[in-house]
Amino acid sequence: MKSYCLCLFFLASGLFSYSQEKINWINWDQMIQERENDSIKKKVFIDLFTSWCGWCKRMDGTTFSDRTIVNYMNSKYYCVKFDAETKDTIVFNGHQFINSDPSFVKSTNSSRGKSHWFAHSILDGKLSYPSYVILDENLTRLMIYKGFKDTEKLLGILLFFASDQYKYYNNYLNEAWNKSLKNNSQN
Repeated sequence: MKSYCLCLFFLASGLFSYSQEKINWINWDQMIQERENDSIKKKVFIDLFTSWCGWCKRMDGTTFSDRTIVNYMNSKYYCVKFDAETKDTIVFNGHQFINSDPSFVKSTNSSRGKSHWFAHSILDGKLSYPSYVILDENLTRLMIYKGFKDTEKLLGILLFFASDQYKYYNNYLNEAWNKSLKNNSQN
């Protein structure tokens, strides 16, 4: 009877995890291909991670597993999962990026390697994991976020950029700055 209950438990938990929706993570090349095929371009969300990063795994197990986050990201973004220590070559804006350790690229083992030059470039040399980069529809970087984000914080970020609110916020800041300069010059 005990083994029967255990068997049912594992079967039910397997079905539950199978039925859960997941973020449609793609690699860089797949994102480029999907963009070419889509008539309406979406923004790009890049999750930069490493295999040894505990907070990256926690994001995968919590925030990136939340149904609201999953549905929103899948509908509004190309979701790129980028291993910051990958051996893959990335082409971006006419530049070719490789892993910073040529001996690691040529090795056949799966040991921890050095960081990829794409990670250095897209994060302005400030490597921290997990990190998230949002690109607009033209692949222009909009923002870098670092560290663990709970569902509420990440959803706010996703909404802010997908709805183009960042454009209005920049206009507001520019107007406020110009008004401040004008007021200061009159005094």
